[in-house]
Amino acid sequence: MLKRSIVFAILSCIFVGINAVEYHVSISKGSDSNKGTKESPFRTINHAAQIAYPGDKIIVHEGVYREWVKPQRGGFSDNERIVYCAADNEDVYIKGSDVLTDWEKVKGYKGVWKCVVPHSYFGESTNPLINKVEGDWFTACDRIHHLSDLFLNDVSLFEVSTFEEMLDNNPLPYTKESKRSLYKWYCENTDDKSILWVNFQNVDPNKELIELSVRHTCFYPLKKGINYITISGFKFCQIASQWAPPSAEQIGAVATNWNKGWIIEGNEVYNSRCVGITLGKDRESGHNDWLRDPTVDVSVQYLGVIFNALELGWNKDNIGSHIVKNNIIHDCEQAGICGSMGAAFSLIENNHIYNIWVKRQFSGVELAGIKFHGAIDTRILNNRIHNTPRGLWLDWMSQGTRVSNNLFYDNDSEDIWVEVNHGPFVIDNNILCSPVSLYDQSQGGAYIHNMFAGKIRRATVHERYTPYHRPHSTSVAGVSIVPGGDCRYYNNLFLSTYSKENITENVNFGLSIYNQTHYQMYVANNVYFRYAEPYNNETSPIMFTENVPNYSFIEDDKKITIKYFLPKDVKANQITTDVLGRNTTTGLPYEDFHGNKIIFDIDINGCKRKYFTPGPIEDINKNGELEYIFKK
Repeated sequence: MLKRSIVFAILSCIFVGINAVEYHVSISKGSDSNKGTKESPFRTINHAAQIAYPGDKIIVHEGVYREWVKPQRGGFSDNERIVYCAADNEDVYIKGSDVLTDWEKVKGYKGVWKCVVPHSYFGESTNPLINKVEGDWFTACDRIHHLSDLFLNDVSLFEVSTFEEMLDNNPLPYTKESKRSLYKWYCENTDDKSILWVNFQNVDPNKELIELSVRHTCFYPLKKGINYITISGFKFCQIASQWAPPSAEQIGAVATNWNKGWIIEGNEVYNSRCVGITLGKDRESGHNDWLRDPTVDVSVQYLGVIFNALELGWNKDNIGSHIVKNNIIHDCEQAGICGSMGAAFSLIENNHIYNIWVKRQFSGVELAGIKFHGAIDTRILNNRIHNTPRGLWLDWMSQGTRVSNNLFYDNDSEDIWVEVNHGPFVIDNNILCSPVSLYDQSQGGAYIHNMFAGKIRRATVHERYTPYHRPHSTSVAGVSIVPGGDCRYYNNLFLSTYSKENITENVNFGLSIYNQTHYQMYVANNVYFRYAEPYNNETSPIMFTENVPNYSFIEDDKKITIKYFLPKDVKANQITTDVLGRNTTTGLPYEDFHGNKIIFDIDINGCKRKYFTPGPIEDINKNGELEYIFKK
C-alpha cells in the first residue's frame, strides 16, 4: 500500500509539471467565458482562482480589479505552487472598494454633499456601513466605527459620530493627520438604505474619484488546506477589514487562513481599515470569546485558544512556514502584519512598514507595525519599520525567534516589545532609534550587537502563565510566569541620545534596570554613552558616560544615513551559541531554526566582523565614523 502511495505521488508531480497552465487575466480586454490565454484572457482573478491547479500561474494585467479572490485550491509543495502575479511593469490594483457616484449637494451647508446607498447595493455581502469594527481588546473610544472607509482620490477620510461633527471645520484633536481630518463623513442608516453625509470642503465629489470600501478582504481562501500559494507584485488597497486580535479569525487585505507555505512578495498593501497582511488564526479555535464573556481572565481564555489550535493541527506540517518579503505596507489602523500562531516557522524579510495607526479614531491592544503571537522559529530580518504605535510586538511563545538587521525609528511607544516570552529568542544587529528602544516584559532573550538610541523599559509578570515549547515545535512543554532575567546582553551600544526625562527604576538608557532580577543575567562588553548605566555585575563594560555621543540620523528622498563615533580601540569578543549557553526555563540553546549553532560574525552591512566592535556596524569609514546607509 505504501509503495502504491509513493508511486501515485510521483506520477502526480510528473503530471503537474507536464500540464502546468499559464492563465491570463485582463479587466479591460477579458471575459470569464474566454479561454484564459494571453490572446483570450479572463476578466476576473477569482475566475482563474477557481480553475487553477498546482503548478499553474495566473498573470494579471494592468487595471483595477474590484473583487475578493477566493482560491479554490493551493499547491502541493514549494516546487508545485499556484502563482498569482502582476504582469511585468504593469500596475495591478486589487481593491476592496467600489466607486460612489451621483453625489447631491446639500443646500444651506457649505462643502457638504450626500449620497444614498441602498442596502441592496451590497448584494450578498454584509453591509459594512451597518456592521462595526469590534473584537477582543478593541477600544472604540466611546463611539461606533463602521467597517467601511470612504476615500477621496485614494485618500482615506474621517468618519464621525454625528451630523454636527461632520459640519465642524476644525481639525480633529487626536490624529496625526490634522489637515486631512477636515474631510469628515457621517453615516445615517434606515431600514433600506444608508445615507452618507460628507464635508468635502471645496471639492466637488462628482468631479473626483470617490470610493467606499465594501469588501472585508481582497485575497483570502474560505477553507483550510490551501497551501503553497505565491502572491506577487499587486497593489492591495481600500479594504473594510475587521479588527484582528489573536483570539479571533484574523482577516486582513491579504490573509492566509491557517494554511502553510505562502509567499507574499513585492506587493504594496495600504488603506486597510485594520490590518494589511494576516498570517492566521482561524475561527474554529476561538473567535472573540473574551468580548462575549469578559468575566473570564484573558490569559486563561487565550490559553484555551492555544490548546484548541493544537488539537486542530497547529504544527509545522500544517501551519505557517510563510515568506513575506519585499512588501510595502502602510496606512492601516491596527497593524501592518499580524498573526496569531499562523506566523510560526516563517520568514518576514525586507518589508517597509510605516504610517500605522495615524488616523487614531479607535485604539486597542493590538497596535503595531508587526504583531505576532506564537512566532516560533520565525525570522524577522532586514525590515524598515517607522511611524507606527510600536514597531515590533512579540507577544507569547516567541521561542526560537530571531530578529536581525532591522531599522526602527519614529515609533511612538517602543521599537520592540517582547511580552511574556520565556526564550530562547535572539535580537541582534538591529538599529533602534525611537525614544524607547525596547520594552522587555519577558525572560531568556539574547541581545547581541544592537544599537539602542533610546531607553529600555522592563517589567515582570507574576499573574500570567504562558507556554514554552519543545525544541522547534509547537508542542507545549510547560507554562511559566515571568519573574524576569536570564537575558544575555553582549556587544551592544547604548547611546542615550534622548533627554533624561521619565527615568525610573524600570526605565533607563542602559542595563542598570536589570540590577535586581530573579534569574541570573549574562552581560559583557557593552558600550555606554552619557546617561546609560551598565549592569552592576557586567564583565568589561566600556564607559563614555561623560561624553555626548557623536551620533546623526539623516533622511532624504533616497536614503537614510546613520553615523556614530567610537574610539578605534573599542573591541569585544565573538559571540556564538556556545557563549550564550542554555536558556533557564526551557533548557534549550540559542540556535537557529534548523537547530544549528549561530556565530555572530556578520554586521548589519553584511561585512565580516574582525574585531567584533560593539553595536551593529563593524567597519570605520574614512572619517573615523561607523556608518550605516539604508538606500530607499
